[in-house]
Amino acid sequence: MSTAVSAGSTPATTSAAPVSKRGRGGRNGTPMTKLLFALTLGILTLVFLGPLVWMFLTSFKTPDGATAIPPRWIPDPATTAGYTPLLNTSSETPVIRWFINSLVAGAANAVLVTATAALAAYALARLDFPGKKVVFAAIIGTLFIPGFLFLIPNYIIVNSLGWLDTLWAVIVPGAGSAFGVFFLRQFFLSLPIELEEAAAIDGAGLWSTFIRVVIPLSKPGLATLLVLSFLTNYNDFLWPVFVLFSPSNLTLPAGLSILQGAFTINYPVVMAGAAIASIPAIVLFILAQRSIVEGVSRSGLKG
Repeated sequence: MSTAVSAGSTPATTSAAPVSKRGRGGRNGTPMTKLLFALTLGILTLVFLGPLVWMFLTSFKTPDGATAIPPRWIPDPATTAGYTPLLNTSSETPVIRWFINSLVAGAANAVLVTATAALAAYALARLDFPGKKVVFAAIIGTLFIPGFLFLIPNYIIVNSLGWLDTLWAVIVPGAGSAFGVFFLRQFFLSLPIELEEAAAIDGAGLWSTFIRVVIPLSKPGLATLLVLSFLTNYNDFLWPVFVLFSPSNLTLPAGLSILQGAFTINYPVVMAGAAIASIPAIVLFILAQRSIVEGVSRSGLKG
């Protein structure tokens, strides 16, 4: 009996030894590894934040200071003159109006993209109908078509609807997003189907299940698509230049190009405009970074 007990205890002892060894001498716990990891993060932080810091500091420089050789990081003297032309109510460069137009257009477009993509993605993820794979392949195929090929057809449609030189022209045409459909379909496939089956057993219909079960569980994915869609529309330059003409109706990226020409490349003014334009993107990233990481990670779990 003692022999059997000792024989049975030997595998437990030997199997526990490697666990203890990994816990004490693991590579992730060494000071050198932690130091290298911290240095890598520090270098990446400088690479990504360096241009932003330079942009903000340059916006407080004088025109001569912005073009000084060698370049100086710290403004000397510091001035807010670069922001003065942006805060006026001039009919030629109403930057605040451009900023508001971009916010309104980006927010409205993001809501439309998310709503249409969620409905289409759920149908492709959960419903069975003839030609389902063909429809999904056709939607994905549009991602490989260069975007500039849609400029003339979209222009003709917008013109026929009488939307030229209005914000509708930059809100509605991009409401159908193939990427949004693909992204949310992948996210919906990662959700446990048992929850939807339980709702159906309780008497919930398809629409009720989608609204009350699927949508609350999909907040990370929906938030990610909202942010990405907003930034795509907010940063768009080419399409607004084609369909917006009046200075008061321009969005910020299109308006900044006029600002650059109006002030003969006054770098503090241009950098001040870019600094104002970057505020929504920075705020959105800070507020939604956790949802974006979760949404992107979960959207790739199933194919």
